[in-house]
Amino acid sequence: MLQIASLIGAALILLAFVGAQTERMTPRDRSYNLLNALGAGLLTGVAIVDQRAGFVLLEGTWTALSLWALWRHRDAEPAAQPGAQPPR
Repeated sequence: MLQIASLIGAALILLAFVGAQTERMTPRDRSYNLLNALGAGLLTGVAIVDQRAGFVLLEGTWTALSLWALWRHRDAEPAAQPGAQPPR
């Protein structure tokens, strides 16, 4: 079960990374930070259960910073989609 959780967590973080590298997301996007927070949160849980202090520190910090970014940008308007019409 821990292996499945860690694979899902890693996949979520990698999905955000691919999104940023392909310029489909930016670090200010809610989706980017949500994927990072969920993925790192899963990996933090796995690291706690597995008693890996270094990974608890790494993934816990990653989770906290992603949640902080979500909080900080909570009032930001969503990015305009390509081809979307501006509001009237």
